[in-house]
Amino acid sequence: MMKNSRINHLYDYPFQKLATLLEGTVPPAGLKPLLMHLGEPQLPQPAFVAETLAENQQFWNRYPSARGTAAFRDAAAGWLMRRFNLPAGMLEPARNLLPLPGTKEGIYQLAQLVVPGPEDWIDGAQPVVLMSNPTYHVYKGAAVMSGAEPVYVPATAQNNFLPDFEGVGEDLLNRTALVYLCNPSNPQGTIADRDYLARLIALARRHDFIVTFDECYTDIYRGDPPAGSLEICAAIDGSLKNVMAFHSLSKRSSGAGMRSGFVVGEPDLIDDFYMLRSTGGAVVPLPLLAASAALWGDDAHAEQTRSHYAALFELAERMLGNRTGFYKPPAGFFLWLDVGDGETVTRDLWERHAVKTIPGAYFSYPDALSGENPGARYIRVALVHELEDAEEGLTRIADYLGG
Repeated sequence: MMKNSRINHLYDYPFQKLATLLEGTVPPAGLKPLLMHLGEPQLPQPAFVAETLAENQQFWNRYPSARGTAAFRDAAAGWLMRRFNLPAGMLEPARNLLPLPGTKEGIYQLAQLVVPGPEDWIDGAQPVVLMSNPTYHVYKGAAVMSGAEPVYVPATAQNNFLPDFEGVGEDLLNRTALVYLCNPSNPQGTIADRDYLARLIALARRHDFIVTFDECYTDIYRGDPPAGSLEICAAIDGSLKNVMAFHSLSKRSSGAGMRSGFVVGEPDLIDDFYMLRSTGGAVVPLPLLAASAALWGDDAHAEQTRSHYAALFELAERMLGNRTGFYKPPAGFFLWLDVGDGETVTRDLWERHAVKTIPGAYFSYPDALSGENPGARYIRVALVHELEDAEEGLTRIADYLGG
């Protein structure tokens, strides 16, 4: 059977590897299993979500446009203006925004749009997609399936978990079609400052690649709100040239199952992306667009969610903060715990304490120079539960690590 052999490069899917690692293991009887491996918020959504869906239930039988609705685009743009203090007139919702079914599909499809095919390669050189290491598996998959070479740029404790894209060298930068940056980062929860973001945007414009800012954790922070790519663009020249930013309700509004987000960028690229998505992309149903507009228009529930996560990280610091290598990330809802051997600890925690985490190595690739996997020492722990379950899970982890 003929098929695209690139699919073989995607079988290192992190959660499939986790299932293989834990195959045959059984958590202790009598202990409630606590699933802390998946970044799936467990908090309830505001009541107005269900009410808005009910009010718009008559639209389930309508085909929505890939452009969405004016109400959705205006609400999303309004949130961007408030959240990032953008100047009036910087955004035209009808031209700068597209709704997405979450951000995963859009982030993946963007590579199909901006990575040139072999007929457009310069001097026969394969295009490059740069991403941090550790990374999000979708970035790697997008690069591979679009025909690009994925290049993993170290994001370790030594560089505050911020990849040095400028340092990869002129040869790679001249071949780069796309850069993916998750900010705040997953899994480490690091925040890139304004200078870092400005330098990356300048680098993209100098070498004419697209930089994708995956900002789905931008409303989950402790302390000052993280800077966003759009406010940096506003400070530079007001243009979104070479920038595509992705936002989602999955984390901010505990809406992972809604599959609702959006992308914002320069109009010409948004038009091309609209054509691609109209051809082969899922669209967001009209009732979900209405509920999403209501969520983007409401900041109170996001503040409550942020406070809840802040309390969980205070708890984690009290229970695990005396361990070497522990740090409380300034954003996101993951602990990136240095435990020495992530696979062994993951297996032990499940088999002995009924706590499921995931090895950091499953989000990382061996370094091109040292050959070492930068995530091998770590586990990723998702603090997404109600307080009681989170405390129980942290207690079990602390008991195991202390022993």
